[in-house]
Amino acid sequence: QVQLVESGGGLVQAGGSLRLACVGSGFEFKINAMGWYRQAPGKSREFVAAITNGGASTRYTDSVKGRFTISRDNRKSTLYLQMNSLKPEDTGVYYCATDRSWGAMTSGNPDDWGQGTQVTVSS
Repeated sequence: QVQLVESGGGLVQAGGSLRLACVGSGFEFKINAMGWYRQAPGKSREFVAAITNGGASTRYTDSVKGRFTISRDNRKSTLYLQMNSLKPEDTGVYYCATDRSWGAMTSGNPDDWGQGTQVTVSS
């Protein structure tokens, strides 16, 4: 049974930083693409960032490029999202996701999701 457990969310002022982590279990972490999505209040869930199984390639939504960095440690079965220069519009629930398919991961249709962690950025 796939489990994804996020941590690291919280309340931060605009311009601040947070680092999210997601620990995966119940699947072969090192062979799956991993990613982050977020959902703001009253909005649909949107893609934030993704990373290939070996970590060689990444993709970001335009609004976070240059501010967020996705990374992974396959030895620890852990995915990270370093978020710098946070803005109020980054507020939302951040979800970790996994899929064997890069296409599914980046198109909003990964197989498995975590429960999410709340990020709130105050102005």
